[in-house]
Amino acid sequence: MATITAQSVPVAGLDAVTWTAAAPGGDETPTGRGLVLLVSNTDAAPHTLTITTPGTVEGIAIADVDRTVAADAVAIVPLGEVYRAPATGRASVAYDDATGVEVAVVQLPRG
Repeated sequence: MATITAQSVPVAGLDAVTWTAAAPGGDETPTGRGLVLLVSNTDAAPHTLTITTPGTVEGIAIADVDRTVAADAVAIVPLGEVYRAPATGRASVAYDDATGVEVAVVQLPRG
């Protein structure tokens, strides 16, 4: 699993995002307020990403989140605390296929 580092977005804005190829074995991302996962799919087929939700509510597991990214599209997923794994402090993201998938995590300014 590869670890993705968040890119800070200054108040004046960010000119460009630095994309990273999705790791076939999945990625780990930071979680928290203002963090957003961007997923770009340049493949001809749609791809599904799954974000593990490690928590429970009164002993009942919270379902993992699946998000399908259409061909030639970008998805935006907030990385709230609900995704934070207790052991790592990070979110785990898996892909049905990493072909043509690039990811980035951005930290929005507080304000």
